Amino acid sequence: MPTIQWRSIMAVLTAALIVGTGTSISPPSIGTAVATASANIAGDLSETGPHLGFDTFAYPGDEAMHAWLTADKPYRWVGYYLSAPCHSDDSWEGKRDTLADMGWGMAVIYVGQQTWGRTPGQKVAVTRYITRRVKQTVKTKSGKRVTRYVNKRVPVKVLLVPRASAGSSCSAQFVNAERGVRDANDAIARTAAQGFANGTTIFLDIERMETVPRAMRDYYNAWTKRVLEDGRFKPGYYAHSHNADVVYRDVKQVLAASGISGDPPFWIASTQGFATDKDPSEVGHSFAQVWQGVLDVVETHNGVRLPIDVSVAQLPSPSENYSVGE
Repeated sequence: MPTIQWRSIMAVLTAALIVGTGTSISPPSIGTAVATASANIAGDLSETGPHLGFDTFAYPGDEAMHAWLTADKPYRWVGYYLSAPCHSDDSWEGKRDTLADMGWGMAVIYVGQQTWGRTPGQKVAVTRYITRRVKQTVKTKSGKRVTRYVNKRVPVKVLLVPRASAGSSCSAQFVNAERGVRDANDAIARTAAQGFANGTTIFLDIERMETVPRAMRDYYNAWTKRVLEDGRFKPGYYAHSHNADVVYRDVKQVLAASGISGDPPFWIASTQGFATDKDPSEVGHSFAQVWQGVLDVVETHNGVRLPIDVSVAQLPSPSENYSVGE
């Protein structure tokens, strides 16, 4: 149910009390009170969700963000990308205060390790060449056959766990519990460095997987546990609808082990049935707080053209207004 501000309620009650007590009041005064209350209620309802937001890879610039905030299309919040293992761009850094001063709500995003269609830790067959001493029978000039031993490189198939590329911070081979703790510490430090207040939700970006491997479940469970242990920020999750139920059940258990009974914030990606006036839970998951339903489009507002993904949220600032029930 939408929250209506007390000024609206009080205006209606005042008018009702005046009439109920028989106090002399002219009809225009009653009409004015009721009209004022109605206008306030309408204004308050327009401030309720769903709230339209967008995200884009790199920071568009201060002028662009101001132009979009004052455009006819009512975008209220924006995805705020932390520099992260799988999002190396750092153009959003240092922009929290600027965006807050403009009036933008924000959803803090941390793009952690991804599977990229692979099974982390799974061995694959590769060809290696080794040198072996092999027998070689040859004929001599006299017609006799003799056996000699020669060194020869021969191919063999071996099973290996692929390694991440040298210097890489983003690899399917980093998807494990140990890395989950490491990346949680990184996400916490970066969120604090950007000036976000205690209690801010950090959305861990978990891209779509056909199936969720055990290593990925270990990764985001460890990430969740570490964020909870630190206590400054709240864990949230960006996940595709295809994987959302699995992720939800897993992290719900981690929260329960920490004495938290409420649902964690989920940002669900799905284009099926999306509309900007729908509540996020209409994506098909009752725990959804944000619904991303338009991907990879380009929009122009106030003369500024941006490539974006479009979402709706229950709250005008998804990272800063959400609290998990204790």
